Amino acid sequence: MAEEVDYETLPSNAGLGVNMIAGAMAGITEHAVMFPIDSIKTRMQVFATTPAAVYTGIGNAFTRISSTEGMRALWRGVSSVILGAGPAHAVHFGTYEFVKDFAGGRAGGNQPLTTAVAGAAATIASDALMNPFDGELPVISTAVVPIGRLSIILTVIKQRMQVHQSEFRSVFTAMRVVYRNEGLAAFYVSYPTTLMMSVPFTAAQFTVYEQVKRLLNPRGEYSPSSHVIAGALAGGVAAGVTTPLDVAKTLLQTRGTSKDTELRRVRGMWDAFRIVWMRDGIKGFFRGMSPRMLMHMPSNALCWLSYEFFKVAIRE
Repeated sequence: MAEEVDYETLPSNAGLGVNMIAGAMAGITEHAVMFPIDSIKTRMQVFATTPAAVYTGIGNAFTRISSTEGMRALWRGVSSVILGAGPAHAVHFGTYEFVKDFAGGRAGGNQPLTTAVAGAAATIASDALMNPFDGELPVISTAVVPIGRLSIILTVIKQRMQVHQSEFRSVFTAMRVVYRNEGLAAFYVSYPTTLMMSVPFTAAQFTVYEQVKRLLNPRGEYSPSSHVIAGALAGGVAAGVTTPLDVAKTLLQTRGTSKDTELRRVRGMWDAFRIVWMRDGIKGFFRGMSPRMLMHMPSNALCWLSYEFFKVAIRE
């Protein structure tokens, strides 16, 4: 039997390039496989104006969408995700490992604060470096790096293509029509909400993952089962606690497709929260939580499994 690779003891000076390549491969794999669940999550979060777009659950949504619109409808917009997943995940994982090493995260023992900081830094860095024209976007405060232009645009386009009876069949057509009808602001209306959601999501995800992985795999060996379990739990926790922000983000990013006047005029995160509260109460902030967790648990498990695998495979 071949000796198991103790990847935690491999030299750190070979890490950045390896981590970035492994991250890119993991991101593309994760998003491509889990895209149908993401489509269902988006549809369940949107306030529907027709009974045909109201779903009682994940199974009901899957059955009705596939039978009335065809299976291809569940994959509509996947190209927009693939375009951004590779580079975004490369920078994301590369930054995470670098900051964790720099802050002494491998010194031993539980270090949840270091892990959370590294995770938050990874989110900010990946979003910022996705911006091809740094400085053109609005900044929430001087302490926050501008979020990535390409990342937000592709997310908006993805969700416009996912909604019920979407008029779009290609990424570039969707970008052109949204820009012509709603202007550049349509791509950035969810900017504050996205940033507020991404940082705590990533901080929670990486913290839970590292803690559970250390508990299940104290020797630091390449262990697919521990990576899957830790990744799934981390994804579920992070997805659950940030669902209210995701509901607001979806409402903002799909406002241009709504036939409801109030929804089309929603102006920002707090306005979105107000509408959700007035229409659905507290339960409205957890619309789509089941498919969101169902998506993030296996996708996070797959992402971490792929990342750890490619990290070992490339270094061997």
